[in-house]
Amino acid sequence: MMPLRRHRLACLTDAGWAVVRAQAWDTQAQACIDHWAAHRLPLVVTRQPPHADPAQAPIALGLPAPLQWDRRRLAIQAPRSALAWFDEFPRAADVLGLLPRGPRAAMRALGQSLAACRAPARVYGGYGWQLLTGLAYLRESSDIDLWIAVDDAEHADAVVRHLEGFAPRQPRLDGELVFEDGTAVAWREWSAWRAGRARRLLVKRLEGAAMADASFLRRHAPVLEMEA
Repeated sequence: MMPLRRHRLACLTDAGWAVVRAQAWDTQAQACIDHWAAHRLPLVVTRQPPHADPAQAPIALGLPAPLQWDRRRLAIQAPRSALAWFDEFPRAADVLGLLPRGPRAAMRALGQSLAACRAPARVYGGYGWQLLTGLAYLRESSDIDLWIAVDDAEHADAVVRHLEGFAPRQPRLDGELVFEDGTAVAWREWSAWRAGRARRLLVKRLEGAAMADASFLRRHAPVLEMEA
């Protein structure tokens, strides 16, 4: 089985969906779960709770519901045997058809610059789920959430320079930088931290989130650590 990672999609087997559907849900949640099962829609890997034997632990998954089910966030526990395969969110270029002309041109240019920077982006959040499901997620205030894999601090800085060049105010561009070890940071927070506008940086991991510690600094921002 592929390693679990933030923003990784998980698809269940028929037997897995049967287990999930049989759990105790309220009427609204049951309708949403039934739709997901009938259309074989993916779930997303979420924060994994501690377990004495991680290899035997059920996998924590999330179902962010669309507008018709009040944008509820349903938490699901599934046995590993219930997983059929993993998948990824749509590529950033796939979002162009959901955007007006002005932001569409800016998003196309951003995608090209990120590709040249060896940092292809994927879109999650409302835009990503609307692309995946065909259901209505978007509101006027919806951000474009991108997650972008980066190698190290230098690569992250280069990616952020491109993200900061995204001119449209609406929709707002948001999202995360995901390092090779699976740790992730909000790109706006990374930008402020690297520029000295913020003294602390929240680092997200599969098991939870905490402020950046010495080990994170050694792996990802050695220049800042030496200057500190």
